[in-house]
Amino acid sequence: MKVALAHDWLTVMGGAEKVLEALMEVFPADLFTLVKDVKGMKGTPFEKAKTSFLQKLPRAKSKYRSYLPLFPLAIEQFDLSDYDLVISSSHAVAKGVLTHADQLHICYCHTPMRYAWDLYHQYLRESKLKSGVKGVLAKFFLHYLRMWDAQAASRVDAYVANSHYVARRIKKLYNEEAAVIYPPVDIDYFGFTTEKEGFYLTASRMVPYKKLDLIVEAFSQMPDKKLVVIGDGPDMEKIKSKAKKNVEILGYQSDEVLRSYLQKAKGFVFAALEDFGILPVEAQACGTPVIAFGKGGALETVIENETGLFFPEQTVPSLIEAIKIFEKKTFDPEKIRAHAETFRKERFNKEFQTFVEKKQEAFR
Repeated sequence: MKVALAHDWLTVMGGAEKVLEALMEVFPADLFTLVKDVKGMKGTPFEKAKTSFLQKLPRAKSKYRSYLPLFPLAIEQFDLSDYDLVISSSHAVAKGVLTHADQLHICYCHTPMRYAWDLYHQYLRESKLKSGVKGVLAKFFLHYLRMWDAQAASRVDAYVANSHYVARRIKKLYNEEAAVIYPPVDIDYFGFTTEKEGFYLTASRMVPYKKLDLIVEAFSQMPDKKLVVIGDGPDMEKIKSKAKKNVEILGYQSDEVLRSYLQKAKGFVFAALEDFGILPVEAQACGTPVIAFGKGGALETVIENETGLFFPEQTVPSLIEAIKIFEKKTFDPEKIRAHAETFRKERFNKEFQTFVEKKQEAFR
């Protein structure tokens, strides 16, 4: 059986790429992607990925988002006609690859395209594209992208979502049912420890929807509590401007350093509305409880009052109140670790292989 894997782009190793890595373990396949960063992918299974014509365009590896209008055209240029099984790992356009009637196409959907759907107005606002000529052009293109995305969604024979939250969005936007298979987490890498220190930790890319500025602002109003921030991105200066002396911003750190802080933190703070969110699971693998915004994927990875707790609103007062409640509670690191164990890579591999085999039987 010949298998092809399609992924949106390969420029950094994030949660979607960890899922892709696991998919390639289950189904060794030829890999196709719009753009790859050769240096960033060196030593990974993605080194030999076949790229689209976008790869040859100026600064494509770093400024690939500038070519967003070309993404639908580029993904449709891959000739996958010789493959029996096509698996797309998609948070943007990968599910739009062209297949024929004798091919089974399964999509592992990390999320429907957020900037075209859920975050459309936020994207325009943050990009300062609500008005003006550029704004008109952006709105026109995103309108076209929504129409293409809705049509491309029907090319998939079976959907797998990374959470029930995403499955509901797939149903609403594409009117397609999706099975749920939670992403794999390398639990063994994140060593369990019961010895915690007196600081809180947050870590993420510094982009608006991650809400790191909200976390920093909240802790800046609690000078007796220490916060460590790991991550980098466009919002770095904005976040630094909100930080007081009790907030330590470390910038980008290696996986080893991040793991060390996850192990030692008294609590991991997570304010984003995420589709799944791997970092809260990694924190729990270290025996560290999580304080998370109570919506989206976090509701499926954190057990309230057992492995962490939730705050109901993405506001500073809501988070401050949650920290006060958190400090009055006692959490059992062993129970937290045991919960994280349920997200092991072996579980993902087995569930995904079983799902594909059942779909192949029905497809024949």
